[in-house]
Amino acid sequence: MPTARSAKRQQLAKLLLNEDFPAVAELAASTAGVVTTLMQMLFDPDSLLHWRATEAIGYLAKIQPRKIKEIIPRLLWSLNEDSASFGWGAAAALGEIGRNNYEIVQDITLMLFNYLEEEFTREGMLWGLGRLGQAHPQVVQEAAPAIQACLADPNPQARAYAAWALGIIGTYSAVADLSRLLDDPAAIKLYDAGTLRETTVGLVAREALQHLENSAPTVS
Repeated sequence: MPTARSAKRQQLAKLLLNEDFPAVAELAASTAGVVTTLMQMLFDPDSLLHWRATEAIGYLAKIQPRKIKEIIPRLLWSLNEDSASFGWGAAAALGEIGRNNYEIVQDITLMLFNYLEEEFTREGMLWGLGRLGQAHPQVVQEAAPAIQACLADPNPQARAYAAWALGIIGTYSAVADLSRLLDDPAAIKLYDAGTLRETTVGLVAREALQHLENSAPTVS
């Protein structure tokens, strides 16, 4: 017989896989420990559940901001490599929080940009900044040079996330660097629009260039 804790986790996992974020918010409002359980799911970026938990934390930032403000110190601590914790997932979650409720992370935005310098947090922060950029591109533009530098990162996931983020925030100065990645065959995984898909760095770079072309201002 499952324990109450495991039953709650199973219930939460089912809601996440169904993308029922309103029901997750209802559960968080009525049941203790839901946000903690979501944080415990941030350890495996190859799992769809990881990404849905990240998205749920962002949703709660909009619906129940007080609960999410309370975990910001813990997420920041997790970005410290000495924490032996889920720094990758915490970095992504902070960006998702900002995407849904920028006020919560407004005072630490520059700190988040600085985490691009650390290999331990770079990959997750690139994804998080891409998500933040979907709602607040002008905020993330300040970090565009640091993101663009990641196009040359030896980690293909970092290259792909950097390309994806630059397309989102409209960094037209990155076109030449993005073009150099078009033949990059490295396989990666990208979560966006509710889907965890397998693709390549080159295809992500191509999509970023297409996004830049489609969003380029017209000259009259």
